[in-house]
Amino acid sequence: NLLPQLTSLGFVRETFDAIVTGTVKAVQDAHNSLATGSLEFGTTDILQGNINRSPSAYLANPAAERAKYAHDQDKTMTVIKFKGASGQADRGLLSFFPVHGTSLYENNTLVSTDNKGMAAYLYENFVEPTSAPGKNKFVAGFVQANVGDTSPNTLGAFCESPGKPYDGQPCEFYQSTCGNVTQECHGRGPGFQVSDFESNYLIGSYQFEGAKNIMTSSSLTSVAGSVRSVHVYINMSNYTFTLPNGTTARTCKPAMGYGFAGGTTDGPGAFDFKQGTTSGNPFWDLVKGAVTPVPSQEQKDCHAPKPILLNTGEATFPYDWQPSIVNIQMFRVGQMVILLVPGEFTTMAGRRIRDAIKAKLVEKKVIGSDGVVLLAGPSNTYAHYITTREEYGVQRYEGGSTIYGPATLEAFTDIYSNLVGYLADSSTTTPSPGTAPPDLTQNPLSLRTGVVLDNVPLGSSFGKVLTQPSASYAKGKQVSVRFQGASPRNNLRLQDTFLTIERQNGSSWTVYRTDSHPSTKFNWKRTNGVLGYSEVTITWDIESDAPSGTYRVVYNGDYKNGWTGRISSFVGQSSTFTIA
Repeated sequence: NLLPQLTSLGFVRETFDAIVTGTVKAVQDAHNSLATGSLEFGTTDILQGNINRSPSAYLANPAAERAKYAHDQDKTMTVIKFKGASGQADRGLLSFFPVHGTSLYENNTLVSTDNKGMAAYLYENFVEPTSAPGKNKFVAGFVQANVGDTSPNTLGAFCESPGKPYDGQPCEFYQSTCGNVTQECHGRGPGFQVSDFESNYLIGSYQFEGAKNIMTSSSLTSVAGSVRSVHVYINMSNYTFTLPNGTTARTCKPAMGYGFAGGTTDGPGAFDFKQGTTSGNPFWDLVKGAVTPVPSQEQKDCHAPKPILLNTGEATFPYDWQPSIVNIQMFRVGQMVILLVPGEFTTMAGRRIRDAIKAKLVEKKVIGSDGVVLLAGPSNTYAHYITTREEYGVQRYEGGSTIYGPATLEAFTDIYSNLVGYLADSSTTTPSPGTAPPDLTQNPLSLRTGVVLDNVPLGSSFGKVLTQPSASYAKGKQVSVRFQGASPRNNLRLQDTFLTIERQNGSSWTVYRTDSHPSTKFNWKRTNGVLGYSEVTITWDIESDAPSGTYRVVYNGDYKNGWTGRISSFVGQSSTFTIA
């Protein structure tokens, strides 16, 4: 859909194709490596791994309900262990823990998998320390749970307002502002005094350690029973259903509120928008009509108390701005049921739907009272956020981004409840699949131009080293090498690498690090857009356990000829340096 693509100037075909190619290859690799095994699961608490970034909205939930929980976000990690057959190595793990992948700040321009990817790297490297990332046999999956209002910036949100009296003070509690503006309120991760990359490492390491504690435990629970699944498409733009109290409710066509534009403490919004806004603004009420269609009174009433900023459900040019049809899916593996949800459920919203679906599963005798219900999302469709009705009334970022109105959580609970019976051993039928959403990838909007040409200044060449490394380094220091470069969009190098750190072994060289290692960074910069000049800077933060020896930095690039359009590869190679 269009709205999430706006910041990238529309649909990015290269990214889409890379995701599809990688996903298909992962499925093929999994199928080709099928082997006998078994499943176990366990849990542990990770107290320092997340905080609630919208605590004022959480407090709107009933006190009696909040009293059932020790924290205003879920602290429990659940891990499913994929065991090999007797005498064989473990195959992998699937971990469920709610924390946003926003450890790296919004001004980061490097491709990164954030703290979840860091956790996966740390675990896979722990199991297979000599394998390069992505080349390992053991697969560690760290997925989201009810992540909606969680943050990895666990020190809290503070004002970054140099010269102002509130600089360094906690942000205002209800709207996360500093001096009545949002832009200066920023969350701080546990490594704030070092860098956001340090925070990313720490949050990833907490999840890694939690998973390791579960995986090495001798008291895990075996998973046994049937494997079943159910999937349907549901149009959420006007889903009508009956609430538990007998009254009728319905969802709305998608719309975004003013609170959405206020951003979060992980990434503040712009202009004068604020979280917690429950009324419109005369200026923006006028301007918004030029962006999306003016909402009808029915649409306004349906979304109340959300003041509509973007009437996305009625914006269809050049195609739908947000989804009306969503994927609904559940997996059952023995006594475990996984809800694959099409959005980001807040902490309490996730708790409510998990409890409701488990009660229905037990009632229908699909699982026993010792069964486990897990939530994984966003999955299949991105329908933004799902809050409780009470949190929705506060209209923080998450409430402003709950696109189907105040009854969204109850609607999803009703939908999943109606599908529970299809997971029973006795079920011999399948539900009507529903109407699939339109394929919007055939003629998408894209304002991003392709690579026109790559060129080099007179006397230079592609891959030429512009800044050589020093002759020697101590462990813990950073190596930096600058090359004459070309656009990395010419070749995404899937299953390959833009860089290698190579170690000399006699007369040959061995790859020690690639661009998939957290210790390396690949920075590309266009230095002259008209003439097509660019530079690449490769850095390596030398690990404390790096072997002493002689090394070099190698850059693998591809340039586009502006006359013929031909793309050709090249290699740049630094001088050698030693690590002692």
